[in-house]
Amino acid sequence: MLSCLPSLPSGFIEPCLPTPSRTVPIGRGWAFEVKHDGFRFIARREGERVRVFSRHGKDWTDKVPAIVEALRALPIESATLDGEGVVVDDRGVTDFERLRTALAGRGGSHSVFLYGFDLLHLDGDDLRRHPWEIRRATLTGLRGAPPGIRLSEHLDGDGETIFRHACALGAEGIVAKRRDRPYRSGRCADWVKVKNPEAPAATRVIER
Repeated sequence: MLSCLPSLPSGFIEPCLPTPSRTVPIGRGWAFEVKHDGFRFIARREGERVRVFSRHGKDWTDKVPAIVEALRALPIESATLDGEGVVVDDRGVTDFERLRTALAGRGGSHSVFLYGFDLLHLDGDDLRRHPWEIRRATLTGLRGAPPGIRLSEHLDGDGETIFRHACALGAEGIVAKRRDRPYRSGRCADWVKVKNPEAPAATRVIER
């Protein structure tokens, strides 16, 4: 029997999905990132061609011109970034309702930018086999992108304290990542998501 599942677009990589948890991992082997409230995007550049996909492979390229322009501006030949497409409010906090409104308009909006947090390919080199800390250092070393791509900062230290600060700021929560592990598509225990129970995303059900 032929499969009825839609084929995924060329160049798309299924993202790594964090395992939900109610407790923050402990130990020096974890790095922590604020969980931004937006759409998960896989952004791919090959030469001058740029495509931006949702976590399920839907093409959002025409809706996110600032991300496209920023990826084209990087002094590279090719790259694949994993990140969160967001819009921020006047305080600099991600605002999902503003994001949804921006993406609904014809032609999208330049207000949508990418918080990049992982680098999967760079100039023909598949970085997924490398530990997170190597991928992170390579991503941090990229220079020359306009504000359409911004680095999603990571934090070191006590995860519980970082989680409480993230909640106090109104963030969606945090994602803890094993420093020594490669990138794996699909649900993965090397990434752990702890949600802020007071954040709007905690009660929102939506395809991301």
